[in-house]
Amino acid sequence: MSEIWIKEAERLGDGTIGGAMDLVVAPARAVWHTTESGAGDEAFRAVAAHLIRNSAEPHLLYDPTTDRLGQFGPLDMSARALRNDGKARTNRVGRACVQIEVLGRASKPFTGYWKPGPNFRGLMRAIRSWHIPDTWPAGRLATSAGDADNRSRSVWLNKGGHYGHANIPGNDHWDPGNIDQSALFKAAPTTSPGSGSGSGSKPTVDLSNVVAAARRDPSLPQGGTTHKADVLLVEKALVAEGLLPSHRADGSFGTTTIEAYAALQRRYGFTGAEADGIPGKSTLTKLGAKHGFTVRG
Repeated sequence: MSEIWIKEAERLGDGTIGGAMDLVVAPARAVWHTTESGAGDEAFRAVAAHLIRNSAEPHLLYDPTTDRLGQFGPLDMSARALRNDGKARTNRVGRACVQIEVLGRASKPFTGYWKPGPNFRGLMRAIRSWHIPDTWPAGRLATSAGDADNRSRSVWLNKGGHYGHANIPGNDHWDPGNIDQSALFKAAPTTSPGSGSGSGSKPTVDLSNVVAAARRDPSLPQGGTTHKADVLLVEKALVAEGLLPSHRADGSFGTTTIEAYAALQRRYGFTGAEADGIPGKSTLTKLGAKHGFTVRG
C-alpha cells in the first residue's frame, strides 16, 4: 500500500499544496532539493514558513543534522517545488512525484555530515511504498552551478527513480549538489529494494494461478476473482508501472487487467499473439524482479 502521510513526519501548513497528477501513466519518482540555508530547529521553522508563504511547498522538509521530518501535503498529490517545463506541469509528472527539501546547501553535500535516523528511514519507506526504485535514472548530479546541464526530458518523462533538482527539465537550479547518491539507500536498508515492504522474504506469485485467473475472470460478473491474492500482487505492480489505474487493482484479472498486461508485454518487446495479456514466465519474472515478488511455476 502506497503511503500518503508519513507517520514519523510532523504536519506543516494546512495539508493542501498542489493538485491531482497529470501524467499518471509515468512511473513514480522522488526529487531531492536543498533549501540553501542552515539547519537546526530555528531554520526548520523559518524555511517551512517561507515555503508556505511563497506557495513553493515540497511534500517534505528534512533536517539532516537532527533527523527532523515535516510533511506539507499528501504524497498522492502534486507539490510546488519545481518550475514547469514549457506547457508540461513538471510537479505533476508520474503516478507520484515526491519532493524533498533538505535543510542544507548544494555547495556542501549533506551526506558528508548528516545524521540519518528513524525519521529518514520512515521517509525512505514511504518513497519505496510507491515502487520508486533505488536508482538515479539521470545519472550523476551537478557539482556546481555551471555543471547543471544533465536535464534529459525523455528520461524525466519515462523513468522512475530518484532525481536531483539539477536533473529536471525546465529548471535551472543545481541542488542538491554532489551528494553521495548511494548513501541515501544505505542509510535506510531494505532486503527487497523497490518493494516498499522492508521485510525479509519476498511474496510469491503462482504463474498457473494468474494464468487461470486471466482466462476465467473476464467471463465472471464484474469484480469476480479466481486467485485474488496472486492477482493483487501482479495488479499492484502494473499500477506502479503506470499501466493500470489504482482503483482497478481489485484482485480480479478482468479485461482492464488483461489490457494492462498486454501493454506490459509490448513494453517488453512482445508483439502479436505474444502480447495477448495472458502472463508468461519471462514477463512475470521480470515484473516481479522489479516490484518485489518471486514467481513459481
